[in-house]
Amino acid sequence: MGAITGTFKGFGVTFSHMFRKVVTTDYPFKPPTPAPRYHGRHILNRHPDGLEKCIGCELCAWACPADAIFVEGGDNTEEQRFSPGERYASVYQINYARCIFCGLCIEACPTRSLTMSNEYELARDNRQDLIFTKEQLLAPLLPGMEQPPHPMHLGDSEKDYYVGALTNPGTSAGAETSPMGPGRYRVEEHPGVTFPGAEQAADRAASGKGEKA
Repeated sequence: MGAITGTFKGFGVTFSHMFRKVVTTDYPFKPPTPAPRYHGRHILNRHPDGLEKCIGCELCAWACPADAIFVEGGDNTEEQRFSPGERYASVYQINYARCIFCGLCIEACPTRSLTMSNEYELARDNRQDLIFTKEQLLAPLLPGMEQPPHPMHLGDSEKDYYVGALTNPGTSAGAETSPMGPGRYRVEEHPGVTFPGAEQAADRAASGKGEKA
């Protein structure tokens, strides 16, 4: 008797799924759209004049728990300038065979040079091809940008590149935030950009604890 009951229960599960909506993804013809804050392939962002935001400090490599990042810093000169600071990343590599996409490297970056995109199609036939170089990770040049090395165009010092970065952010639009305490951020409006901390700000506004202008 128990075997018969179990059989009907099994068929019941089968029949119940026959009338449900099909959720099969038509990949790769219609790839799914990830969430705006999805942790995908990394991007090395640029300033609006084309200079690199990365200063070769290696903090991302130290923060990486999988030892997937290798950075080798170099010195800028007036003849060969790649970033506004004294240093730049002469070598930058990320091994996606090791990367666990945790985002700790993003948190460690002091210049918001390193961000993560929505790109998730990283499968390769060769393990060597999973080691992405600086040339592969650098953001493309947008209109008005110049390929480094070149002199600084936005000011005379590196400070000029970060004061007012929210209004002139370059390729990492919306990545720069001003901390206002643990877990809190000042959110500036940029169309189409989801900010870290936006949810906290919305919760504070809904509860009537938002900051007054």
